[in-house]
This record gives sequence, structure tokens and C-alpha cells, in this order.
Amino acid sequence: MTETRDDSVTWLTQEAYDRLKAELDDLSGRGRADIAKKIEAAREEGDLRENGGYHAAKDEQGQIEARIITLQHILGNARVGNPPRTEGVVGPGMTVTVRFVKDDEELTFLLGSREESGSPIEVYSPRSPLGTAILGKKVGEQATYSLPNGRTATVEILDAVPYVGA
Repeated sequence: MTETRDDSVTWLTQEAYDRLKAELDDLSGRGRADIAKKIEAAREEGDLRENGGYHAAKDEQGQIEARIITLQHILGNARVGNPPRTEGVVGPGMTVTVRFVKDDEELTFLLGSREESGSPIEVYSPRSPLGTAILGKKVGEQATYSLPNGRTATVEILDAVPYVGA
């Protein structure tokens, strides 16, 4: 069996997709209407150069629009369901256990989307430095990746099993 890898796809559970879609719908509708009212009310207060309420409302508008763009991107590239998974091979949707070679510490996490909040274990993105390094590796293999401080870390893959939830 050949495993396909598409870095542009974000795998989401139906629950996560529905939650993000509801947030997008709310921000696109009620959120935009509310901020437009705030901006208009602040405009009526007079001189915009010294109007703190106006500037705060415009900042909030920018944050709402940025979140809308982010949500549109996530949902536009999302697939609902489980990614193709092979037990023993690291990929999205897998519970992975690694051992840091240098200090023998172990770490177990879900390799998946940050949008899968509510997971009882820590979630690492497949696009993170660790996620990128271990993607496609098999149990028993090692991977080295760069840390933010410029050093490198090497991990050994101890386990990779499909995530089954809480």
C-alpha cells in the first residue's frame, strides 16, 4: 500500500469542522455587523485622530477579518475524516511516542491539526519541525530536527498507532 502525503490538506474530525464552520459563519455575519456598529458609533463622537474607541474598533475589525481569512483557508483545505494511516508509520492522525536520544525522555502526542482542540493529549502539527522530521518514519527509525535555538535534537520512533480519541 502506498501512502499519499499532501501537506496542503488539514484533516479534521466532523466535530472540529462543524465548530470552525460555526465560528466562521458567526464572524462573517453577526461579528461583522457588530463591529460595523461600533465603528459607526465611534465615528459619531467626532475627531477620528484622537478617538480611542474608533481606533480600538478598527483594530478589532482587523482581527476579525484576519480570523475569517484563516478559517476560510483551513476549511477550504480541510478533509473531514481520518487520513490514510498505516500502523507503525508516522503520519497525521497517529498517536506517536518518541524517545529523545540525548536524555532518554519519552514524549507521546497526537500528530494532527491544532484545530483539533479538546484532545486529551498534546497535539503537534505535521508542519512543525518535529512533525516534519518524523513524518513517514517507521517504528525503530530515528529523525533529527532543528530546535528554535539552532541546536538539533534526535528522536527515535517508539510507537505510531492510529489515534482513537479519549
